Amino acid sequence: MAEILRMPKLSDTMTEGVVSEWHKKIGDQVDTGDLLADIETDKATLEFECPIDDGILLYIGVEAGGGAPVDSILAILGEKGENIDDLLKNEGNPGSSDEKVNEPAKVEETAAPVIEATVSNDNFVKASPLAKKMAEEKGINISTVNGTGPDGRIVKKDIEDYKTGSTTTAKTFASTGVDEIVPHSMMRKAIARSLTASKFSAPHFYLTMDIDMDNAMAGRKGINDALADDGVKVSFNHLVIKASALAMKKNPKINSLWGDTAITYKSDVNIGIAVAVEDGLVVPVLNNTEQKSLAEIAVEANILGAKAKEGKLQPNEMQGHTFTISNLGMAGIESFTSIINGPASCILAVGAIRTEPVVKNGEIVVGNRMKVTMSCDHRSVDGAVGSDWLKTFKQIMENPLVYLATSN
Repeated sequence: MAEILRMPKLSDTMTEGVVSEWHKKIGDQVDTGDLLADIETDKATLEFECPIDDGILLYIGVEAGGGAPVDSILAILGEKGENIDDLLKNEGNPGSSDEKVNEPAKVEETAAPVIEATVSNDNFVKASPLAKKMAEEKGINISTVNGTGPDGRIVKKDIEDYKTGSTTTAKTFASTGVDEIVPHSMMRKAIARSLTASKFSAPHFYLTMDIDMDNAMAGRKGINDALADDGVKVSFNHLVIKASALAMKKNPKINSLWGDTAITYKSDVNIGIAVAVEDGLVVPVLNNTEQKSLAEIAVEANILGAKAKEGKLQPNEMQGHTFTISNLGMAGIESFTSIINGPASCILAVGAIRTEPVVKNGEIVVGNRMKVTMSCDHRSVDGAVGSDWLKTFKQIMENPLVYLATSN
């Protein structure tokens, strides 16, 4: 008996999904656990395995490159030759099952728009919708890509394997003198929704502190020397994560979530780390950060960061944050403010370590300083509470070895 596979909800904020690629075609045998399709959510592109009993792929409801709402028909599995017309009609989806079995599903008119690629002589470039979309996102002139598909068609792998040599793949919108319209990706739409909702619903206020980083720089060197045999290297961002977790233990009101009817003060410190990716921003989460050693934080943060860059984060790795850290110091940004990543109450913006003259013991000496700015939701965090947390954070960062010696 035919069974419907629906567009899965692969993240807590997902409302629709885009099928990046099908790994099966109509008429193929599909077994439980087989990789069926790659689905782009608002946070990542994830592999979707068949969750139901074995069957023949009779119907594809969303062609590659097209999108559909959560719970809409993704595909139908059943017995070979089985008529699924009644099933489709009951779902409000017209069309003959015979047509769907005997020929590939056609791209719907409502599929995600794709800008057609052309070469200089106006000849059409043969490329799959997904390949065109990927080329746009990577800033690749698709007419320079060699296609390895049927009849020289450019496919996903060709874009993934594309080498630019000495040229750059960065987009140059103004060079052609023609405006380019790039459709919003799922991730970009999700970022717009969540940050707009946060900025205009949560009353933000900002607290900035300047931190003496001399001890942190010396301490980090000693820590890394001690961890060298284990192959672990601690960054300043790892120190910031650990210091944030320790400060949260001493100031638990910061570790809170705003809700419509109540504030939840969480017992576990789950720190989200903002990671820039090609089409936006993702926030992998280090759970139970307060219980982890600095070395454990370094290893886990590096793994999650690499998975984020590769688009391989799983939904559970991006959920449950109680605090967020955004670090643009490595980009040379000295000071900035961030929009709160709700429902958490605060986000810490970390700037670059800068070398400048400072006064110590009545003398002008060269010092290392770092500015941090915490954005707070005034509904759940008051100014005094935020200030106390920042004071504690500053104390830990300025004396890291003292505090780390008495923690995990």
